[in-house]
Amino acid sequence: MIAILGATGNVGGKIADILIKKGEPVRLIARSADKLRTVVGKQATAFAGDATNAEFLVKAFKDVDAVFTLIPPNPNAPDFMKHADKIGESIARALEIQKVKYVVNLSSVGAELPAGTGPIKGLHNMEERLNRIMGLNVRHLRAAYFMENLLGNIELIKTRGIIGQALRGDLKIPMIATRDIASYAADCLVKRDFTGSSVRYLEGQRELSMIEATEIIRGKIGQHGLSYAMFPYDDAEKGMVAMGLSPDMSRQYIEMSKAFNEGRIAFEKRTRENTTPTSFETFCDEVFVPLYALKKAA
Repeated sequence: MIAILGATGNVGGKIADILIKKGEPVRLIARSADKLRTVVGKQATAFAGDATNAEFLVKAFKDVDAVFTLIPPNPNAPDFMKHADKIGESIARALEIQKVKYVVNLSSVGAELPAGTGPIKGLHNMEERLNRIMGLNVRHLRAAYFMENLLGNIELIKTRGIIGQALRGDLKIPMIATRDIASYAADCLVKRDFTGSSVRYLEGQRELSMIEATEIIRGKIGQHGLSYAMFPYDDAEKGMVAMGLSPDMSRQYIEMSKAFNEGRIAFEKRTRENTTPTSFETFCDEVFVPLYALKKAA
């Protein structure tokens, strides 16, 4: 049995789909019972509940061979680090009690750094927490910048004709489609051929700057005046709060942007092993453009 935390999320949902199609028995864990009802079936059972509740996770991890773990995003958290540590401690306690042997943990580039990286610090703490569990074989997936992050710019494109973030426009960073993370994670969960604590960087098909990504999107959606704007940190923080993020979460994202812009978050040298297949162009064709067209028509 394989348990998947965040089973209705961007990565967890795709892992669940892959494993169900393979005929693997899976236990889907998420907060929303309604969302889980759409994916349960012969191979999939659902556990809906709060991941900060260790007793709930102890039940969810019963008789499980491997678990996919992550710190679920919470844009409304008044104190993100407190939120992340509470979930991390709950997960670790449940894994220890049920003596789970294998974990594939979603982490991030920059998770080797103990501070100064915004929400990535919570993932650093999670890696350290899992590494301390005796007898646990854990593989940390230090994934690059999600291509899906750019979907949040669709409203800006519609209303202002720009893509805008606090990241430098000329900064080249590896970008990855979440389906490639899911594919690698699902393979690890099935094979369970890793021992001890190990790290795998997943760096997408290639590095792109925000200016280059904007140019590709511009061509795909046919909006010829589309350009990239780097927002000043204060303006970006205020904009996120206006969108509904908590003040603390907004500050965390700005700290992360600064860490990228200043080169404090480093990337592993590109290799065949850390390169994944989905290009940004393919992501635009199959994900960005259809969603943009849907929202433009709304």
